[in-house]
Amino acid sequence: MAMAARGPEQTQDHAPVMLEPVLSALTPRANMVYVDATFGRGGYTRALLDRGACVIAVDRDPEALAHGRAMPEAETDRLTLVQGRFGELDRLLADQGIEAVAGVAFDLGVASPHLDDPRRGFSFRADGPLDMRMGDDGPTAAEIVNTADVNTLTRIIRDYGEEKKARAVARAIAAAREHGPFTRTGELAETVRAAVGRKAGDGLDPATRTFQGLRIHVNDELGELARGLDAAERVLAPGGRLAVVAFHSLEDRAVKRFLRARSGDRPNPSRHAPAPAAPGDPAPTFRTLTRSAQKPDAAEAAANPRARSARLRAAERTDAPAREVAP
Repeated sequence: MAMAARGPEQTQDHAPVMLEPVLSALTPRANMVYVDATFGRGGYTRALLDRGACVIAVDRDPEALAHGRAMPEAETDRLTLVQGRFGELDRLLADQGIEAVAGVAFDLGVASPHLDDPRRGFSFRADGPLDMRMGDDGPTAAEIVNTADVNTLTRIIRDYGEEKKARAVARAIAAAREHGPFTRTGELAETVRAAVGRKAGDGLDPATRTFQGLRIHVNDELGELARGLDAAERVLAPGGRLAVVAFHSLEDRAVKRFLRARSGDRPNPSRHAPAPAAPGDPAPTFRTLTRSAQKPDAAEAAANPRARSARLRAAERTDAPAREVAP
């Protein structure tokens, strides 16, 4: 996600990003079951339904699912809406009596409606309660900002926000909260801007990276992604397709590492072919469909600024048993 999920605060268009490449990767077939693991406002789900597929739509946000219940297919057996975290995808599907599916799609990061709604506390451009939770559980960003020590705040902002002035920001936050706790996004954004400086060479608002870091931490996005990819491996039938759209380098690297490990694609001196599997390596559970991340075409990037930082990686499930994952 470049520096901010689904484009740095670009929220004017709710069209699903890289829709046609995602559908091309999934190759949806009528009456087969697909999972939209990040339902949001249902862009991928609608496209899959239009092609005759059955969809299990998962989202941790009850507001997103409320929107989905207005879709006509919600009254049929072609669309099932499930509230939950995609890191528990195999359990969520088991609860629906489903053992295997033909495809899983992930559209990572925070949805545009979250950024658009100041009440959700994601945006530094519109003042609202300092929340940042994608669902309705767990600690809010305000709780983290007001209780974490300087070292912890530094790590969150540096590692997840990739902010070079993370320690200066953490110290500024700690000093400001001595005069009263942070409760609003506007308060935090002004404190961060003062610590970072208002001139950003890359054109980003100086608060962008800190808000990204806090959001990723609050929602455990990287941990959830790791669990979600493992779960997708377990629920995909042989020949099933996985499509993942990421919007920032932290996510894309995690997806790349997962697919490289699961496909047996080890580093190789030759750039023309993957290294052969070593003796004793487990059988590959995926065959990659994209040798490198696919980017949106120029037309989509021009029409939808949110799409500019999107990266798609896709793979096909083999018939090898899913890898055992340490709890």
